[in-house]
Amino acid sequence: MATQKNTHFGAKTVPEDEKAGMVRNLFSDVANKYDIMNDVMSVGIHRIWKEAMMDWLAPRPGQKLLDVAGGTGDVSFKFLKRAGHGHATVLDLTEGMLVEGRKRAEAAQLADSLDWIVGDAMALPFENNTFDVYTISFGIRNVTRPQEALNEAYRVSRPGGRLMVLEFSQLPNPMMQKAYDLYSFNVIPRMGQIIANDRDSYQYLIESIRNFPDQETFLGMVKTAGFENAKYRNLTMGIAALHSGWKL
Repeated sequence: MATQKNTHFGAKTVPEDEKAGMVRNLFSDVANKYDIMNDVMSVGIHRIWKEAMMDWLAPRPGQKLLDVAGGTGDVSFKFLKRAGHGHATVLDLTEGMLVEGRKRAEAAQLADSLDWIVGDAMALPFENNTFDVYTISFGIRNVTRPQEALNEAYRVSRPGGRLMVLEFSQLPNPMMQKAYDLYSFNVIPRMGQIIANDRDSYQYLIESIRNFPDQETFLGMVKTAGFENAKYRNLTMGIAALHSGWKL
């Protein structure tokens, strides 16, 4: 008889096979407020972080991007504009997020260069060696088994392909981390209640950050997946981090 494995859903411990559905339900509920949610979570700085991601990525004309947990298309829109021309596939577990993305003005302007696909980061519906670039922004901590998502990222990347992961992380200074935790746990859920009438989703997101591996541990996971020249950069003192790797 197989033993049921458990995982984190925020501060709760839940069976692994239930987490994806719980994440899908959460993001279905907040899909039309997701961009506001990111502004609240990062005090608006997530926009600067995504530009920093594009600066390091340096998209080139004609590249094919897979943006996993791509939600409303933020990263894909930035990628296509930087590349000049290319193609982006936005994949997300939650159809409602993709519906919101399609409503955006950029989506209409770039319709020929965009695909929107419902799918699971741990079982991507693509052939091996398909994409030049794989990105996932503020999504991998919601994946039940992040190592499997990284393994899949490696599989679908072409030789010479690039991985880039943007995620909330840990501050290297314990006192600063403690201060940030106080802000996160006390202020952000209240802001979520006021702005989006949704305290619980924001509470989960804060808890999920605390359960996610720190920068060095996650770097090891990127290397375990097979990516080389793997490294990371802290953003805003480590509130977020960018991890990069190459399939060589």
